[in-house]
Amino acid sequence: MNFLNTYESCRLCPHECGVNRNAGELGLCGEDASLRIALAGLHYGEEPPLTGNGGSGTIFISGCAMACPFCQNHQISRKGMGRPVFADEFAAICTALQLAGAENINLITPSHAALRIAEYLDFSRQAGAVNLPVAWNSSGFESVSTIERLKDVVSIWLPDLKTLNREAAARRYGISGYPPAAARAILAMADTGDTIIDTDGRLRRGLMVRHLVLPGEMDSTREVLEWFARYIGGKAALSLMLQYTPVHIPGEKRAIPGRGINKREYNLLMRWVEEFGIDDGYIQEPNSSMEWLPNFNRVNPFDSRLSRTLWHWGRGFIEEPSTDGGN
Repeated sequence: MNFLNTYESCRLCPHECGVNRNAGELGLCGEDASLRIALAGLHYGEEPPLTGNGGSGTIFISGCAMACPFCQNHQISRKGMGRPVFADEFAAICTALQLAGAENINLITPSHAALRIAEYLDFSRQAGAVNLPVAWNSSGFESVSTIERLKDVVSIWLPDLKTLNREAAARRYGISGYPPAAARAILAMADTGDTIIDTDGRLRRGLMVRHLVLPGEMDSTREVLEWFARYIGGKAALSLMLQYTPVHIPGEKRAIPGRGINKREYNLLMRWVEEFGIDDGYIQEPNSSMEWLPNFNRVNPFDSRLSRTLWHWGRGFIEEPSTDGGN
């Protein structure tokens, strides 16, 4: 699977910035053609069908095409943390996750590196390094052509659907074209195959759409719920995330909500879920707390109750791959 020449005039995401990433130029994602990773480990805070008993095998990719002004992972998405890895090290990371008991390989913010990831996943499978389902945990800001290229590699789609309101997309993210691009991408993901959940309740294939509910933006959330119910209800699960916490990124000048979700907004959300008949999915309890925010300067950026680090960009393997555990 060799699509790497696309990096020569990159149109991988809807930005279509056209830079030559193969020559070392940086796209709007902040990345050249290399694959940079910040962290890999088991994560226990994902939705139950992803976490299972062993945890989700998360791989945090550096860079991002969105630059959200309140990104909890801004150290790696915008501030450059992470280092390049090649196919053999990527395969070793996948092996370590699998041997540690991961339920899946969960690629976080992968879209801008899709072609390199596809190449490395192909290498890893041929080398026998991984036979777990691959989850594509993205912003939803994808091109349909990229999804077509990935449909034989990715089993589980986990896109965000941040908003379907162009004004809100321009104001919050600086990308007025996000809503139509994300809607097209998610519809394409829904067409890649039926949902498969095994006898242990683990998601092995399918689509789960995530939506972060923003304080003061409830009209935008209602649009998302209505669209979901109309176009992909019955073909996908919906995960409503209520953990918004104000994150102040150095140098970020855009205004962000200064509080978490309140009780009135939560109750309104519950009424809308019932109104639109959405019964396949997950709703977090409101939890706006700085203690849950990651710090990627630490070997384990997350609370130890949520994760276990196996590989860190500044240290390499924290735990050497072992034959103990596994699926």
